[in-house]
Amino acid sequence: MPSAMERIRKRRAAISKLEEVSRNRETVLLVHYSCESFYDRPEGRSPRITSIAVRNLGNAQTTSFSIHQVAERRGIPPGEIKTQYDVLEKAMLEEWYEHVRRHAASRWLHWNMRDANYGFPAIAHRFRVLQGEPVEVEDARLFDFAKLLIDIYGPGYTSHPRFQSLSQLNHISLKDFLAGQKEADAFDAGDYVKLHQSTLRKLDIMSNLFNRYEDGSLKTQNKWWQPYGSRVLGAGEWCKEHPVASLIVFALAVSSVILAVVSLR
Repeated sequence: MPSAMERIRKRRAAISKLEEVSRNRETVLLVHYSCESFYDRPEGRSPRITSIAVRNLGNAQTTSFSIHQVAERRGIPPGEIKTQYDVLEKAMLEEWYEHVRRHAASRWLHWNMRDANYGFPAIAHRFRVLQGEPVEVEDARLFDFAKLLIDIYGPGYTSHPRFQSLSQLNHISLKDFLAGQKEADAFDAGDYVKLHQSTLRKLDIMSNLFNRYEDGSLKTQNKWWQPYGSRVLGAGEWCKEHPVASLIVFALAVSSVILAVVSLR
């Protein structure tokens, strides 16, 4: 378990990263994707990807890539998608990586997309399996919103699963949202449109959560001092983070002392 000072160090670093995102909103891209279930895969095959969605944090312009859209453009009926999945998935990922190539200077804000199980490495692996050559994204341009919130508020800032519970805590609608088994069921049923709608909805929720974090209105389950590890350290860090407010508090305290002294005369 990290010490209070280590927690504060990580908190400062995470706040700094999200400040970088805020300063560059027009070139920040939120990204999320849906895929086949990555659980219960005894044969070891990587999960197929069904859709990827990207949203500009500044202007909310959204671009999406989906196997059902590729199939529709090629005149392939929904019922035949599974028989041509490799071809359709590769075509979708080619479009995705062309988008990545055109936005080489962008920053990417995501939720837990950080490993070969689920994330940029997983997408790259799928493309290599399909004989494609992925475009690498520099680690410095990847911002894991989920991890940064934990670094800022601590792991207990909301209950598991954090994305859904934080949304509910902040009264954000989960309409069209699919999670866990429901997403796996939708894939098995070939309901790719529903999966795509869920991906788009998650982008919208992520944008909403970031905006609330940015304007200070994001609600968490924490008491005010818990992100800092202790009340004593919390008071000091709060003053550093809110210098104007702490100056006002100090001025009021001084005024109270002066009034008390005057009243004794």
